[in-house]
Amino acid sequence: MDMTQYISAEFRGQIYFFNAWIKADENAVEMIFFNELGASIGDLSYRDGAVHFSSTVIPRSVIQYIKPEYLLADFQLCFYDPLLLGKSLEDSGLVLEIQDGSRRILSGNKVIIEIIKTENTVRLENYLREYAYTLEGDFQ
Repeated sequence: MDMTQYISAEFRGQIYFFNAWIKADENAVEMIFFNELGASIGDLSYRDGAVHFSSTVIPRSVIQYIKPEYLLADFQLCFYDPLLLGKSLEDSGLVLEIQDGSRRILSGNKVIIEIIKTENTVRLENYLREYAYTLEGDFQ
């Protein structure tokens, strides 16, 4: 993946809008977040098993609730190979269900995350941590 995405995020009754440039392959994930004017608001990377996040704009108090590792995990849940993802989740005691391209992650019989995909959107709802976001891009 090498593309721009428009993101709307819902957390604690607030809605946030921003853009991201996402470059991901089997070796690394790089995300650069920016506002409507193109100014950088932060970057997240994952390579060699390590997650790095930096931002001069996002307060540390916000980062403690939505940790960079959560963002990376959500990205993986949305886009990674379902067969490999299912095996990894199974090792954690979770189950991945796939139906018509959409994904649900279950803990026992309880849905904790739901991901609904269309051609141009991916909507992730995390019922366990009570947040959601919608990614808009060309996901064909």
